Amino acid sequence: MIGFAGLSHLGIVYSLATASRGLEVLGFDPDAALCAELGKGRFPVSEPGLEDLFRSHGAQIQFSADPASLRQCEVVFYSLDVSTDDSNRSNLDPLRDLIERTALHLAPTATAVILSQVPPGFTRSLRTSLADRRIQFGRELFYQVETLVFGNAVQRALQPERFIVGGENPMQPTPGPYANWLKAFGCPVLSMRYESAELAKIAINLFLVSTVTTTNTLAEICERLGADWSEIAPALRLDKRIGPHAYLAPGLGIAGGNLERDLVTVQGLSAQYGTEAGVVSAWQTNSSYRRDWALRKVHELVLSRIADPALAIWGLAYKAGTHSIRNSPALGLLDALSPFKAAAYDPQVKSVPGNRARLRLAATALDACNGADALVVLTPWSEFSKVSPSEIKAALRHNVVIDPFGVLDAEACTATGLSAHRLGRRSETI
Repeated sequence: MIGFAGLSHLGIVYSLATASRGLEVLGFDPDAALCAELGKGRFPVSEPGLEDLFRSHGAQIQFSADPASLRQCEVVFYSLDVSTDDSNRSNLDPLRDLIERTALHLAPTATAVILSQVPPGFTRSLRTSLADRRIQFGRELFYQVETLVFGNAVQRALQPERFIVGGENPMQPTPGPYANWLKAFGCPVLSMRYESAELAKIAINLFLVSTVTTTNTLAEICERLGADWSEIAPALRLDKRIGPHAYLAPGLGIAGGNLERDLVTVQGLSAQYGTEAGVVSAWQTNSSYRRDWALRKVHELVLSRIADPALAIWGLAYKAGTHSIRNSPALGLLDALSPFKAAAYDPQVKSVPGNRARLRLAATALDACNGADALVVLTPWSEFSKVSPSEIKAALRHNVVIDPFGVLDAEACTATGLSAHRLGRRSETI
């Protein structure tokens, strides 16, 4: 049996993906109410395909709040989401508490795997700390890089690109039950030492950040110059040094939490070991500037022309496919425009934190537009592209549409008299 300790976003998705491989699964969490809800197929997170996965493979998984139940597991993954604070630093206390609560309940022959994202040095330090206190934590301890991407978590868990596994000695063979779990997904397995695997996760995210930052920087130049970024991106995808899967869609900076966390982690490591990482600070500065693109457009096109305007906001989640609002550009915009009336709609987000007296949560996308002076699209949900520009025009008082991701058809907007503005293209051309 394969165990997952910690049933947050990560643990729920990975436990069901494991069940889909025909393996018996135990999901453990100290929250008995959560376990009861999960057993009924009711999830505290939203992911495309999650309910279907449970309907098809729920019979392979059981949920328990009793840590003693972990003793029947040959492999136990510690799969608790690691949250970040307002400074994007990881809070590892809940993970440490979970390990302390369950370590003595693992079978002596079990393999423990840290699946939660942790900073370099964590796994070896954990191993040493438990050994110093003579606490047995199964037979062997590994760290595995998780591949959770909000809004695409199920697909990535079912069809991983590769597994990155860190161990005490990467030259030693992987224990049989853990090796069988890895083989069940049919992808390459990269074995390395603990610290290399922990840093590999951060390396992947930093390379992603560099692509995001370069794309956003050049997309803004396109807006000023009269070039069109959507015409340039295909040329980059055909370059073997960049490739067909490069992240080349302009956006509103870096959001979500994990990328920012890794930037802060690298800055900390650089300060600790006396290395130079000024490029990380530059990425953070660039991201903050990109995040305000929509605000600059609202000032230019709305606030400078209309007294006490009302705004329609489409999208509150930091990206499509998730209910997470961590570092969401939409919330940042609402904070900056708090003196003005706004109506917001998101398919997944039904509440926002804080006291926002002038914010109304709308029932539908068009409901948010009723009587608004401008529409700002801040999350590229696919359902928004299906709304007719003519219906948007009829609902708005004025004709401004700020659509950074190009969710709406530009030509159709222009044909109906809407003035649409998007990232990476001069406004007069659409």
